[in-house]
Amino acid sequence: MQSRTYLYDLLVSTIFTEGLDAEMDLWALGFSALWIKGADLDALAPAFHLDLATRTPCHLSEILDHNIDDGSDWVAEVNGWIGIVPARSDDEFLLSITEGGRQALSLSMDIHGRDHFKYTRDGRMIVSFEQTWPKERFGDDPHALDHLMDGLRFQITDGGVLDDPVEQDESISSALALIGRITETDIAAEWLQARHSRIGSTS
Repeated sequence: MQSRTYLYDLLVSTIFTEGLDAEMDLWALGFSALWIKGADLDALAPAFHLDLATRTPCHLSEILDHNIDDGSDWVAEVNGWIGIVPARSDDEFLLSITEGGRQALSLSMDIHGRDHFKYTRDGRMIVSFEQTWPKERFGDDPHALDHLMDGLRFQITDGGVLDDPVEQDESISSALALIGRITETDIAAEWLQARHSRIGSTS
């Protein structure tokens, strides 16, 4: 049986290879990932400054070094969704990139200890929340994804479950599992472990 933090642990072990500072984590790194549906890569390339001529096979485990060296992004296409790491996660960008019927899922963590899950569609913020504080949800339809969250455990904010608390790592793992359910993919095998592409920047 997989642990409750399996997807988080897999993401960390994939991103951080040997030789990195032991104190480094996804928050200190400033991790961000974006999944988009409703547009092909040619249409998205200008918004992400992707030089498609530089496309090269790449595992997610290799992208950190390449991104530091030359600004390359990791780009994965699965089941009609395009995943990009790293990617902008600000609301203005997400709303603009989804105009015209597109959908986007954003998962981000920053050095200030904040983490966010956002689902935008057709230029609207449908739902957003902190994985580690999901009691407060925002957007036009804050409960739009509730039917896909059954069995997932995010950080619980009330005092009635102290016998089985949800830790930060499990909250992020649950957010990754939710992305897998929305994209109808195996988040581990099809995204985190599979070889996709790295694409250099035009800027």
